[in-house]
Amino acid sequence: MEIHQDLIVVEHHFDVPAKRLWTAITEHDEMVQWFFYNIPEFKAEVGFYTEFNITNKERDFLHQWRILEVVPEKRIVYDWQYEQYPGVGRVEFDLIMVRKGTNLRVSTYGLHTFPQDMPEFSPESCRSGWNYFIKERLAEYLKK
Repeated sequence: MEIHQDLIVVEHHFDVPAKRLWTAITEHDEMVQWFFYNIPEFKAEVGFYTEFNITNKERDFLHQWRILEVVPEKRIVYDWQYEQYPGVGRVEFDLIMVRKGTNLRVSTYGLHTFPQDMPEFSPESCRSGWNYFIKERLAEYLKK
């Protein structure tokens, strides 16, 4: 995979400690409240694998995630692919502690490996999806 050929980065500041943000992005009970509701299981452990289906406009996307790297309260990386479509993406969550809270940087790449004739795999769709999950869903969740 050409690592950063199609890099998309979404960053957001959260007024919470890194430990709290880490829990929200790595603990199954919390992830299903802001990310994908039907993640069956999740463990922040290298090698962990999970899969779950999302249907969009009558198309199925069987998400398949494999954890590649874990640095507690700092970084988690996983491959992201779909059973029905060729290609492999990668997503990196980096937590950066700042004076008041924590910044989260989500970097994703690999879109060029997916079918280019599907709007779900466009850079705009990817960027929009991550902005929604991080800046809206996760931000609202952490304000509770």
